[in-house]
Amino acid sequence: MTRTDIPDAWDDRAVLEHLLDYTRATVHAKCEGLSEENARSAPLATSPLMSISGLVSHLRWVEYHWIQVRLFGEEDAGPWTDDDPDREMRIAVEIPLARLLAEYAEQCERYRTLLRDVDLDTWTKRPLRDGRHVNLRWIYHHLIEETARHNGHIDILREMADGVTGD
Repeated sequence: MTRTDIPDAWDDRAVLEHLLDYTRATVHAKCEGLSEENARSAPLATSPLMSISGLVSHLRWVEYHWIQVRLFGEEDAGPWTDDDPDREMRIAVEIPLARLLAEYAEQCERYRTLLRDVDLDTWTKRPLRDGRHVNLRWIYHHLIEETARHNGHIDILREMADGVTGD
């Protein structure tokens, strides 16, 4: 299967689902062939948690937070704490990259199935910090934006680590 950002259908849901899947697949493509050492490296002195492993973990937990906690209202069982709000990035360097990617892929597949029949105009059960609610349509847009932005970070970190560049 060729990774492409052009969907097969043009209704809102098809485009949103396709673009989210495309950005998710790009995470995997950018990590292909990356060594464990390079995946764990945080070369930016001002961003000590910014590693490829950390970003993969972060993306997994961001989706969890928006879908399971905000949209469906489940209790938050994420790895973060009040004292360590970025813990998902910190602990990622202790986990093999292949496992992080596999867990992310499994979760994405679960969410594809889980959200398939949820109306795009379904509002979150848990509000944002400011009390407002967002709908699934907004969550899709946000996850596309967040994943694409972090793909840019992964791209730069990968080039710094071993010179590999790509789409």
